[in-house]
Amino acid sequence: MGQKVNPISFRIGVNRNWDSRWFDLKNYATLLLEDHALREAITMHLKKAYVSRIEIERSSGEVKIIIKAARPGMVIGRGGQGLEDLQKKLKPITKDQKVHLDVVEVRSPEADAAVVAQNIADQIERRFPFRRAISGALEAAKRANVKGIKILVAGRLNGADIARREKFSHGSVPAHTIKSNIDYALAEAQTTYGTIGIKVWIHKSGQSEFLNTEKDVTA
Repeated sequence: MGQKVNPISFRIGVNRNWDSRWFDLKNYATLLLEDHALREAITMHLKKAYVSRIEIERSSGEVKIIIKAARPGMVIGRGGQGLEDLQKKLKPITKDQKVHLDVVEVRSPEADAAVVAQNIADQIERRFPFRRAISGALEAAKRANVKGIKILVAGRLNGADIARREKFSHGSVPAHTIKSNIDYALAEAQTTYGTIGIKVWIHKSGQSEFLNTEKDVTA
């Protein structure tokens, strides 16, 4: 059996930064559970906004949450009403801490693994044929000029009696090359036949934002 390593954690510090950026040795376990609860609440509340990443930064008495989404308008809402509703939902989790929300648009959703995986899961839940949904994602990724994309689906595909897995790929996705800028995400589609898992790997062209940031700081 091969030993599988998450492509995101494998590249932290090389071309990927931490999603939670804070340090508190005494309250580490409590804050870690709080981060998990915040991410779950935001993901459920903004399911239709196609959230790519949720980054959390903490300072004394304040929590800064950076939400990267393919549909930022759905996050902000009309006149900022969406952000106000989200803050009210997060207040019981953060308690007395002040919550500051930043919304960042995903400029190329076709080349974002989380957005692609959620889009495929959404189509499967709406009873689209899974091959049609995946072929559309592959074509969109090609137009986005990615170096490679790999999609793995598993479960009772199209309502089959026996669960199986199928893989679709285009280009090169060097999972073992640590310097390769590879984005990875997992999504689940809840169907009447059961849960279908979708895994997406995308080999992006160029350097990651983390490398560019590091270069600017040291310049």
